[in-house]
Amino acid sequence: MVEDEQLQTMITQTIELAITQKDAYLKEIETSNDILKIKDKNEFVFGLIMGQVLGLGIAALTQIKQGQPTPEDQIKIRDMVYKTVPQIRERIFGDE
Repeated sequence: MVEDEQLQTMITQTIELAITQKDAYLKEIETSNDILKIKDKNEFVFGLIMGQVLGLGIAALTQIKQGQPTPEDQIKIRDMVYKTVPQIRERIFGDE
């Protein structure tokens, strides 16, 4: 159970840090969109944040377990992250 609490804390912290970078991500897209050709900036930022959080969750679990997470572990990480999707979307799209 301690493992789950550690993971949830790390996931929450990563989400908070990533969302604080939202404006910087949007600015970078505006600056480089002639190269990037992104049609929906907010969806792109949402995907970027989700990738960061999922990747960190797997990395954190690898460190905690001192080895490669099982497929079941990866599903657990996915479920922990996916339950936060509505809040992440609100914080990204809520300003529209």
